[in-house]
Amino acid sequence: MKFKFFTSILLLFFALHIGHAQFGYGLTFQNDLYQRFTNPESAEDVYRSAGSAILNFAIGPKIWVGGKKASLSVEGLAGIGVLGLAVKDYKGMGTSYFPIMAKLNFNGLSGFDKEGKMGFFIGGGVQYSRTELYGLTSKYEALGIDRSLFMTYVAQAGYGFGISGFGVSGTLKYGWNPDTKANLLAVGVQWDFNAPKLKKIQDSSSSL
Repeated sequence: MKFKFFTSILLLFFALHIGHAQFGYGLTFQNDLYQRFTNPESAEDVYRSAGSAILNFAIGPKIWVGGKKASLSVEGLAGIGVLGLAVKDYKGMGTSYFPIMAKLNFNGLSGFDKEGKMGFFIGGGVQYSRTELYGLTSKYEALGIDRSLFMTYVAQAGYGFGISGFGVSGTLKYGWNPDTKANLLAVGVQWDFNAPKLKKIQDSSSSL
């Protein structure tokens, strides 16, 4: 419900501020250089967090609506943290995560400007995450520990460079769920590819 409300506000903003919007579609790829997940509180007295560095990859579709100065985008990714684990209290390895987000993108990161520029974005949505992806050790299975997908509300901001449908940005994401006390933190790099704008680069007769 909160995500739908947030998306509705963004759509209203662009309906009021953008008269001749462009449309784009493509892919987004993300590499979290650091991520940490904290599972929901449970009756079992065990360490709830797990983290990973570098080998955390996510990819998914993305659409843009807007213009050169500003755009609205919606994306959904599927990601895996290959070496995610809890160093303090090892229970298993691997993480998976599925963010669904709406973003406001400005200047170079709008996805539509043919000139190379710096830009930024802010956004929010929900993310479903899981730790100990490859399975719990027998010790924790015997204790009845369960590691399933948990939901958090997420906010993300980024700053970077974009040109003619391509964008790269450094990102910071934080997620939380006040009901379950679950949370997450991720710092990484994101690459965006707006297919229609990228195709125009290959057409020498195009004005981009």
